[in-house]
Amino acid sequence: QVQLVESGGGLVQAGGSLRLSCAASGRTFSIYAMGWFRQAPGKERDFVAGISSRSSNTSYADPVKGRFIISRDNARNTVYLEMNSLKPEDTAVYYCVRIIYRSKAPIGSWGQGTQVTVSS
Repeated sequence: QVQLVESGGGLVQAGGSLRLSCAASGRTFSIYAMGWFRQAPGKERDFVAGISSRSSNTSYADPVKGRFIISRDNARNTVYLEMNSLKPEDTAVYYCVRIIYRSKAPIGSWGQGTQVTVSS
């Protein structure tokens, strides 16, 4: 069972940046596509960004295109989310998870998430 641990969240002013990390246990990290999702209070958990197993493909939800960058380091079993030009509407708990890249459907277990709060 893969375990995922997110970190790097915090409180930041609008226009600022944060870099989230997600460390995965196990030996199968490099064969799976990975994704970041977020969930704001009272809302559903939504797809934010995804990356294929070898980093050859990335995809982004429209609200974050041009501001967020997803990357991964398979040697470190870690996936990252660089978030720039943050807006108050980016406030949410951010989660990483394995995904089916084509459909962006999450598979397997979720981490505990990391809170991102953007003040105006």
